[in-house]
Amino acid sequence: MIEIERKFLVISDAFKNEASLKERITQGFLNTDPNRTVRVRIKGELGFITVKGKSNDTGTTRFEWEKEIPLQDATALLKLCEEGMVDKIRHNIRIGNHIYEVDEFFGANEGLVVAEIELKAEDETFEKPSWLGKEVTGEVKYYNSQLGKNPFSKWIH
Repeated sequence: MIEIERKFLVISDAFKNEASLKERITQGFLNTDPNRTVRVRIKGELGFITVKGKSNDTGTTRFEWEKEIPLQDATALLKLCEEGMVDKIRHNIRIGNHIYEVDEFFGANEGLVVAEIELKAEDETFEKPSWLGKEVTGEVKYYNSQLGKNPFSKWIH
């Protein structure tokens, strides 16, 4: 139930040719308190509820609990979420022994593309593909919970 994750910006569309899975995700947040976020997600035809704890100082590690819920329940819970839904397509790409989850955002976050990789330890080594850009691990503005409140389209680029 501990998630160790690093997050990067994506600098080209080359990842699309390497994707083994592509799935639409719609999500909202029932609670965006930094100490505990509660997310509701529809991923394909499945519903999920997720609770995440506060990140450590580096932003790489935090508690995460996720449970599949009926699609009907997820749809109903999304109506109760805070303002600012997140809409994206997730591309899964295997690079070496890891899977990168590359999220291509739409709506108010159009133009933002972020890659995440889950690790077994904070100092674990991993291959970095050519389309991987600047690391943004721990930068709160890139958290999905914040993209609903302060979308990419409102940032000064």
